[in-house]
Amino acid sequence: MIRRIGLLVTGAAFGAVTAVALADPAALLQIRANAASSDVYRQLNLFGDVFERVRDQYVESPDEKELIASAINGMLQSLDPHSSYMPPDDFRDMQVQTSGEFGGLGIEVTMEGDLIKVVSPIDDTPAFKAGVLAGDLITHLDGDEVAGLTLAEAVDRMRGPVNTDITITVRRDGVSDPIDITITRDIVQIQSVKWEVMGEDVGFIRISSFNERTSSGVRQAVRELSEELGGEGMKGFVLDLRNNPGGLLDEAVDVSDAFLDRGEIVSTRGRDEEKAQRYDAEDGDLIDGQPLIVLINGGSASASEIVAGALQDHRRATVVGTQSFGKGSVQTIVPLGANGAIRLTTARYYTPSGRSIQARGIDPDLEVIQPLPEELQGKLEARGEASLRGHLVAEEGEEEERSGSLTFVPVERDDDEQLKYALGLLRGERVSEAFPPDPSAGVPN
Repeated sequence: MIRRIGLLVTGAAFGAVTAVALADPAALLQIRANAASSDVYRQLNLFGDVFERVRDQYVESPDEKELIASAINGMLQSLDPHSSYMPPDDFRDMQVQTSGEFGGLGIEVTMEGDLIKVVSPIDDTPAFKAGVLAGDLITHLDGDEVAGLTLAEAVDRMRGPVNTDITITVRRDGVSDPIDITITRDIVQIQSVKWEVMGEDVGFIRISSFNERTSSGVRQAVRELSEELGGEGMKGFVLDLRNNPGGLLDEAVDVSDAFLDRGEIVSTRGRDEEKAQRYDAEDGDLIDGQPLIVLINGGSASASEIVAGALQDHRRATVVGTQSFGKGSVQTIVPLGANGAIRLTTARYYTPSGRSIQARGIDPDLEVIQPLPEELQGKLEARGEASLRGHLVAEEGEEEERSGSLTFVPVERDDDEQLKYALGLLRGERVSEAFPPDPSAGVPN
């Protein structure tokens, strides 16, 4: 009997709600919002119950802060591969990377087994001056073994306040005994832009990432190369964006602007259409319309694709190489005070012609595939945004998703077929309808 009464009451209540909703649609929306809110609270209670069980009953006593951080990170990473939680230490590291300046030694390192291997000392840094060499294996930091440390932990130990010392112990090929090297930390500036003259007639500019110093580095590169190459003998410029994973959106806009006189560079659109943004070029081309070739490959992502897409759409440059990575989303860093920050995907970006490159990348105007050396054949796999689990799918009506291309770039310039092709175009040794591009065929300014 009680059950029947309960059902009758529920039915009567539902009928009343329906009658009110028909008379006042706003009331129905409020009821639905309340129901949704109630469901959210139930789920949060579920999380609390699970957290308490883990904290009280797990076989070993867990770190509560790590549990919560992992839960937050899991929530964000379930959205897409580029959203994540950054604990305070990771947030500081991210700020260091984007600032392009920190107190440290000035070495690029990687892991080799349990040891830290020096990839390269950065020119004119404390490590370079102290005699650290590429290939050195770091075994101890201030007498403590590096075995057991993660790469991030080792890097954190090597960074520190300016004018403080650290002694690193290295093993070096051809030297039987370990070598102790004492280095005084100093301000290290990450040089994301490098440049050189090639063959006395071409300016070569390489951008490895987009940090706060990139656009100023490009301007310095153009200025110095133009002074050295000035005259009728200059054939043009090569802008190498291969294996550049991206970085700051504003820096990508500024680098694109350096070679454009006017017109859209990129636009971003998120869930709220009213918050869409468009970035336009200002008057002035740093190289005064001289021929420009952009090199890309499967390692060119995000900010690199913004630059390549803008210059390609405006027919300001010819893009040479292979299909880019295809990361067409914008991440916003949201600080959380003493708790670090979150990196949240908030928008997609679009090239001047309205293309979204999400999960398909930028196609070069001229595809030039870099051959793999025999020892790498069959061992490298082409991976792009479309290969990442949980990636944002291409929007309806856009071109189908495609994986990226290989990322191999040979160290020896004589083996670099993509660069040689670009130089051949600039010097007139190769001919193509895609070079030089016709600016009148680009998108309207």
